[in-house]
Amino acid sequence: MAALIIAGEAIFLLPFIVMRVFKPIIRDVFKISDIDIGEAQALYGVTALISYFFGGFIADKWEARKLLSISLIITSIGGVIMVSIPSIISFKILYALWGVSTIFLFWAALIKATRLWGNKNNQGVSFGLLDGGRGLFAASIALFGASILSYFFPDGAVVVSYADKKITLQYILGAITGIVFLIGLFVWFSLPDESFEKSKEKENFSLKQVIELIKKPKIIYHSLLIMSAYTGYKLTGVFGIYAKDVWGFSIENATYFAVFIQFIRPLTVIFVGWIADKLTPSLVVIPCFTFITIASILIGLGDFEKKYFAVSFGLFILIAIGTYSLRGLYFALIEEVRAPIKITGTLVGIISIVGFTPDIFMSLFTGYILGKDPGVEEYQHLFTMFSIFPILGLIAAFFFRKSRINWN
Repeated sequence: MAALIIAGEAIFLLPFIVMRVFKPIIRDVFKISDIDIGEAQALYGVTALISYFFGGFIADKWEARKLLSISLIITSIGGVIMVSIPSIISFKILYALWGVSTIFLFWAALIKATRLWGNKNNQGVSFGLLDGGRGLFAASIALFGASILSYFFPDGAVVVSYADKKITLQYILGAITGIVFLIGLFVWFSLPDESFEKSKEKENFSLKQVIELIKKPKIIYHSLLIMSAYTGYKLTGVFGIYAKDVWGFSIENATYFAVFIQFIRPLTVIFVGWIADKLTPSLVVIPCFTFITIASILIGLGDFEKKYFAVSFGLFILIAIGTYSLRGLYFALIEEVRAPIKITGTLVGIISIVGFTPDIFMSLFTGYILGKDPGVEEYQHLFTMFSIFPILGLIAAFFFRKSRINWN
């Protein structure tokens, strides 16, 4: 499980965690806007969408050890390109390639292995441990990267030269690239062959059978629920730049604020996963979506500049708690779908096609609303429009609980 936890977050360090935590300095060094970043991540979303579908079939046929380690090593090669500070076009192509390397052989295999590690009565804890451990690992790496930033930046500096920013970012990216590569080797040697193949049943799915899965209402609601939750996770990527653009934080302080938000994740998901096993995961997701909805509407309506820091800070914490809780729960819901173990990989692939479409549109959505020089008003628009998604999640959660599937 430790290998799954570390691998499960290491694969996304370069395409997502780096951008979520170090976006202010990345914008300056690459000389790009939120729109450029949104377009790059949209390309990631398109290639990932295809990879989710076909990767699901592969996860039901190949062992996790090979799938996970190969994905990590290929992804780390992209990190070497990132360290060179490529052109905007190359930057966008790299994200498209990462959409394949991080998903095609990886994602469904990770979720299936986690489901098999637990049992039907502790899926909340199993996936809570997975995402909580991933969150702790990501936060630790982010803190490590932030310490590199602090080492190179002059104490209390608000204005830093381009050369200092560039060399600092290169050290951060280089260190993280090396970590991803080493974890790929660690997974190869630490997970034994067939380590999670508790069920030896094999089944060849026809396109007709896949279409039948897609048409089941409970699976549709599950997909919409994940999509709504994942938009909240994508939104946490603007917390650091909000601190810089609205509160007037320096790049260093904005980065540490983004790191702090990361540390909420492991504390939240493990505790909420434990609660979900005492109740049911689908019941617990309802208050989570409610928290996100209320907080996002309030941020959208309020004028939270630096003098109202305490209020907006509290609302951001509320969104983070709700969002990270959902991350630990939305695949624990698979047990409520009561799908046979032997089709877990295929089912994860199908659900993920809709569930992770925010990889395509959310960064574009954010980039185009914020523009090149965002202020309070642009962030108000962003949070107001975003509140549609947790409301959709609430609706999907209610219908998910009411619907039933007959697997006979």
